[in-house]
Amino acid sequence: MDSKKFDVFVIGSGIAGQTVAKACAEAGKKVAITEKRAFGGTCANRGCDPKKVLLGATEAVEQANNLKQKGIVKAISINWKKLQKFKTEFTGPVPESTKKKLSDLGITLFHESPKFIDEKTLTIGKKKVTAKVIVIATGYEPRKLLFTGNKYLQESGDFLMLKKLPKRITFLGAGYVGMEFAHMAARAGSKVVVMDSGDSILHPFDIDLTKELKDYSEKLGIRFIFNVNPVAIKKKGKKYKFSYTVNESQKSIKTNLVFNTAGRVPALSGLDLEKGNVIFDEQGITTNAFLQSTSNSRVYACGDVSDKNLPLTPLSGRQGYVASENILNGNTKSLDVPVIPSVVFTLPNLASVGYSEEEARSRYKNVIVNYKVVPNWFNAKRINAPLYTYKIIMNKRTGEVVGAHLLGPNAGETINIFAMAMNQKMTGDDLQRTIFTYPSWANDIKSMV
Repeated sequence: MDSKKFDVFVIGSGIAGQTVAKACAEAGKKVAITEKRAFGGTCANRGCDPKKVLLGATEAVEQANNLKQKGIVKAISINWKKLQKFKTEFTGPVPESTKKKLSDLGITLFHESPKFIDEKTLTIGKKKVTAKVIVIATGYEPRKLLFTGNKYLQESGDFLMLKKLPKRITFLGAGYVGMEFAHMAARAGSKVVVMDSGDSILHPFDIDLTKELKDYSEKLGIRFIFNVNPVAIKKKGKKYKFSYTVNESQKSIKTNLVFNTAGRVPALSGLDLEKGNVIFDEQGITTNAFLQSTSNSRVYACGDVSDKNLPLTPLSGRQGYVASENILNGNTKSLDVPVIPSVVFTLPNLASVGYSEEEARSRYKNVIVNYKVVPNWFNAKRINAPLYTYKIIMNKRTGEVVGAHLLGPNAGETINIFAMAMNQKMTGDDLQRTIFTYPSWANDIKSMV
């Protein structure tokens, strides 16, 4: 078996892995990186970026539909095939451009999945690799659903690659991915069913806002079924019969495709981490404040796969930076995580940053909760948007904003202003004194606080 030695060996070519590999190579280290799928990682190839491209067309449909009889006189529809072709203009160049950038830095590239054989050694195909430092940055993978016929389940990457959108689609899971794809598919003309094992959609988000989003989603034609326990999928010609139980009652539906959108977990299967003495659990690889494995000091983990994870690309890049600093300079830099906003790219967007109302009430003696439904505000009314809601939470003693929850057009952008305000410990008065452009979505913030 061929044997190769490196200073730093990186597993995974997403933003976290790339950040470490580039920094170490530029510092003169002998670096290698391996990727079992397309180089560039999930976000650029089969996640955030292609999703937003497909979303763009559905945004146009949504706005045109809202403005029917308000100046728009003809309905518009989506040509899914042409939209997918447009998407590939973004995703197509990613793998080769990523490989070129890494190769130009002198980084050795592998295109296989490795396995640990001891604390510093891995096998990659018929090669053996020894490294002073091993960085695991393999990201997330879909959570496995175990029931009869689960081999017929499609995954999120499959949806983003669909050449033709089927008439009927079923999503198992009402989280980020399930809700975003359900909205896209419904607006593109599919009949959509969303199922979940719980009793509501988007569990981490504000319950008042998610109820409004669910109600509006039903008006789009999306059907929800909750408290579902999957039983089996059977192939029936070109269609599938999906059987499930609800409150011990046996039911089934016929559908063209069934997608597993039941969440994602750290992608650690197949690495043989036990042989590398790398401790992990369902949260990811167990690391210290420096993103170093607590059981194998040669190993660092960054991005979604570490136990310090949040499934957000900007945080993966930050973790990659922290890991590379500690590899190059000793453990001198700990991970400092700021207040981080999140957004569900349904239409309208659902966005959140900071504490929920329940968390804030348990943390602070007195809180101010500004919660209003305001589709009559100018910015929503001018585009005839059906939903515009906010819930802003402030610490009554200090006046600081400690939580913001938005449902409406542009919420995915507006929430960034709240994130900045919270990181700077701004008060409601501070925001009201800020001059924003008018009339803009950001200017609405002054009325929210």
